[in-house]
Amino acid sequence: MDRVFGLSGLLVMPFWFLMVFLPRSRWTRRIMESPLVVVAPALLYTALVLPVLREVFPIVNQPSLATVAPLLGSPAGATIGWVHFLAFDLFVGRWVYLDSRDRDISPWLMAPVLYLTLMLGPMGFSLYLAVRAIADRSARALGKTAVQHRAGEA
Repeated sequence: MDRVFGLSGLLVMPFWFLMVFLPRSRWTRRIMESPLVVVAPALLYTALVLPVLREVFPIVNQPSLATVAPLLGSPAGATIGWVHFLAFDLFVGRWVYLDSRDRDISPWLMAPVLYLTLMLGPMGFSLYLAVRAIADRSARALGKTAVQHRAGEA
């Protein structure tokens, strides 16, 4: 499990690198537009969970602190949880990246938001929603909507 835990980040880090460091590259956009970027961590998660599904499903079906804590406290449970985080954080980060590019939000502003989404998923997502609301308000104040902006690029 140590090796799987340690190597699991390799499935997602190239995509985070592209979104944070090469956000305006047409290749980044093209790659991130595919929902397939999340398939590898999702398949790894599935491969880890299926062999222990009989033990895990009752816990997640009726979760309680008394049952979830020991599950996540084991090497297998922590690895499964970690891969779950990696897969869903990438899914959310992908959406944040694409939405921010559609709205032409500065990559300089988005880099820390995406980093926070990678490190602390829901916190980064919440911050993005705030950034998005401010960007939308600013665009409306300028008499432009994100849709009008995109239409002008086409």
